[in-house]
Amino acid sequence: MQVGTLSVRGLTKVFETKDGPVTAVDDVNLEVASGEFFSLLGPSGCGKTTTLRMIAGLETSTSGTIAFGGRDLAPLPSASRNLGMVFQSYALFPHLTVLENAAYGLRVRRTPSVKVKERVVHLLELLGLGGLHGRYPSDLSGGQQQRVSIARALAYEPDMFLLDEPLANLDAKLRVQMREEIRRIQKELGVLALYVTHDQEEAMSVSDRIGVFRLGKLMQVGAPTEIYRNPTTLFVADFIGKINFFPAASAGKGDVTLGSGWSVRPGSRHPLSAAEAAGFGVTSDAVVAVRPEHLAIERHPAEDGIPGRVRRRLFLGSTTRYFVTCDASLKEVIVETPRPIEGVGEGDGVTLSFDPSDGIAYVGSESP
Repeated sequence: MQVGTLSVRGLTKVFETKDGPVTAVDDVNLEVASGEFFSLLGPSGCGKTTTLRMIAGLETSTSGTIAFGGRDLAPLPSASRNLGMVFQSYALFPHLTVLENAAYGLRVRRTPSVKVKERVVHLLELLGLGGLHGRYPSDLSGGQQQRVSIARALAYEPDMFLLDEPLANLDAKLRVQMREEIRRIQKELGVLALYVTHDQEEAMSVSDRIGVFRLGKLMQVGAPTEIYRNPTTLFVADFIGKINFFPAASAGKGDVTLGSGWSVRPGSRHPLSAAEAAGFGVTSDAVVAVRPEHLAIERHPAEDGIPGRVRRRLFLGSTTRYFVTCDASLKEVIVETPRPIEGVGEGDGVTLSFDPSDGIAYVGSESP
């Protein structure tokens, strides 16, 4: 297996339509290290699959470069890029057995039979398919069929392992099991993996790093903890997990004043563009974002804090979730606590507060 870094520079794809040109991928730049599990995450139509297909050679790029280990992939057809790819559909040959399906790529490459059997049997064992060599796809469950497609993609030791929404057709419990299997096998083999998904939890659980896409642009790249704890835009903050937005006014020197009059100095600070402010309905010059688990809720009024009223309380076993209406927030506030707060029920007036270091400020360019 070739050891190398995937380097994408200025990657752009423009589709010509009857209504004019549409930019599906807009100047994407990223590097993925050897052995890294990197997820392309975003809502439908954001450009993540088109980006993957250009890297795979299944789609031509309008401009930009794609290189692996210093080798330019642009002039190479997909079959010459040494890629293993897994699609949403399993795409197995119904007339071939599990062993024959998994060995298909090696057979096409005219690999000696002894090596084919050795390699494929090893992969099938790793994927929990050791006793199913002679079965046909119609005899397998959805999860087993996806395992066979993974074995087929990895059998010829590809330089890159590309997966496009591979778990979309599985039920929720099996998705969790399969994503852990994919992560385990990828790390055991040490192959670079690019994984396309719209599922935030899926991406957070398996990835070394994540690239978040929106409208063809790569908005932020980072480790899951970084993306979750310090999103650099309102879109990323809102797309990754649950979050609350509180309008604020910039007071200079890193301080902001919330609508309730409480002044805080958030732990991180990012610019807020006029376009994003308009898209989220922000009319103030700043916004403070706080995750539900970082908000405290109490029955008694407090000088510092955000007043509100509990609309709904949900006991979810490991957590209790409160929905709180607040005049000083962009939308209904969600608070999550490890256990129910004594004396706080539906209809009660409450005060919300948080450690300022857990807040994230987004401040317009015109603010001090």
